[in-house]
Amino acid sequence: MSVIAEIIDTLENKIGKLFLKIQSLEKNNQDLRLELKNTAVLTQNQSKEIDELKTQLETLKMANALLGSDDNKRDTKLKINSIIREIDYCIAQLSD
Repeated sequence: MSVIAEIIDTLENKIGKLFLKIQSLEKNNQDLRLELKNTAVLTQNQSKEIDELKTQLETLKMANALLGSDDNKRDTKLKINSIIREIDYCIAQLSD
């Protein structure tokens, strides 16, 4: 019977180690899920910031073009023509 008792003790030790390993892995899994969630939030915030910066860049380009800098004369002319067309369209809509 001592052989059976030794086998049972060995199995109990191995099962205990497996439970500890499972608990460790579950804790690690929870930590990784939390890190993933935080990273997703950070990525979303950075995407919003990138979109805002792109919008600001376009606004600055448009303002620079409207100011008529030498570098953007063509863009300025195109923007002015576009605005004139929009005004003409509005006037046509009002006159109908």
